[in-house]
Amino acid sequence: MLATIHCNSRKYQIDLAQPLDISIPISGSKKNVNAWYIGEPKIEPVAMEDWIGSVKENSAVNFNNIYFNPHSHGTHTECVGHITEKVHSVNKHLKQFFFLAEVITIPPEKTNGDFVISKKQLQYALGNKKRDAVIIRTLPNTRSKLTRQYSKTNPPYMLEEAALYLKEKHVKHLLIDLPSIDREQDDGLLLAHNAFWNTSGEMRMDATITEFIYVSNKVDDGTYFLNLQIAPFENDATPSKPILYKIIE
Repeated sequence: MLATIHCNSRKYQIDLAQPLDISIPISGSKKNVNAWYIGEPKIEPVAMEDWIGSVKENSAVNFNNIYFNPHSHGTHTECVGHITEKVHSVNKHLKQFFFLAEVITIPPEKTNGDFVISKKQLQYALGNKKRDAVIIRTLPNTRSKLTRQYSKTNPPYMLEEAALYLKEKHVKHLLIDLPSIDREQDDGLLLAHNAFWNTSGEMRMDATITEFIYVSNKVDDGTYFLNLQIAPFENDATPSKPILYKIIE
């Protein structure tokens, strides 16, 4: 099932029958990936008087409530509304969903006791490539990322200079396999978020950051087409399902 995509005056072919899902799903389990000091998500049937929304409880249907936080419980895509006084909706500002993307693998470097992603590392990985989206897989890369409990662990993060570099390269969509591009405890500075969205100048309303992805080791570094699928929540962030497609030469 081949599709042709026109991008930057070029034609690319992708095989829609071979998607590469790089999302982490949300499940009602203590093993669900988690960050930011809150409990696990809950998925449970509605209970009203003598009726429970579960086929196991003799209902005709399964009828569940879901309680979760998009920033804490799985792959999510956010817009500048995440850090502005006015809560802008990612659903209103993300209007295109296919992008030329580059997958890169970065081993965070230890600096002042933290593990960080630097501008120099991104420059080396991207070179002269111009991409709409950059997808960062950090090392080590194990399946424990699917269930890791990140709160109070000071995970790796991106330096302000690195986020500024991506903004200056006109990267519109940044995807990373960490709970945040910023330090877990940074006194609310959010330096990388602010740099990427250019909040001190003309804010990049259509730029997004997607966190908590998981890029399998079976996915090679290189160029892909990204289909950035989001749930239509009117919120600063929403659960998302980024899908990669290999480019057929």
